[in-house]
Amino acid sequence: MTGRRTVTSDLDIVVLLHGAPAPYRASLQHDDWLVELFAHTKASWHAYVEREVRKRRSPLLWMCAEGLLLFDADGLGARLAAEARKLAATGPPAVSAEEIEDRWYAITDLLDDLAGCTDQGEQLFIATELARRTGELALAIRGSWGGGGKWLARRLETTAPGLSMRLHHAVREVLEGRDEPLVGVVDEGLGQAGGRLWEGYRRGGSTS
Repeated sequence: MTGRRTVTSDLDIVVLLHGAPAPYRASLQHDDWLVELFAHTKASWHAYVEREVRKRRSPLLWMCAEGLLLFDADGLGARLAAEARKLAATGPPAVSAEEIEDRWYAITDLLDDLAGCTDQGEQLFIATELARRTGELALAIRGSWGGGGKWLARRLETTAPGLSMRLHHAVREVLEGRDEPLVGVVDEGLGQAGGRLWEGYRRGGSTS
């Protein structure tokens, strides 16, 4: 329903039921259009959204916040859509200092892997993982909603304009044997969190 629709875009439809068999998810095809149904009760909708919002990325929330209300028998659709728009506008919960540090450390580790790597297959996956994690760190630092796949690029468009394309070009350079551009972009992102982190990093574990 947006200008970003492509020839392979599927149609996501949130269906609200009063009870069983919801919640469930199902994929089907209508004519030549791939359709995904996300069936929920009022209670399960809130439970799923709350869980996803805690992770700062909620596809269900955005489907209802930005989607078109097809029909609404009892007003529940309108109420949940209004709640979704309010939650989306409020923004995600704050990122803890510990999570930022964990991301910071993981990226530093990957940079060390890239520096010592001579295998092209390994370089491919290290470089793409660095690009993904650097984009996610940029969103987390700026308090933005997160996203995966194409939605990571789309969130970066508004939160850190130009970063997605810089990472794209830098990854291509790695595949051609030059890792300096990617290291530069990643180090710039790490600089917003305080630079590379290795020595002194520590996390407690759990036996449960």
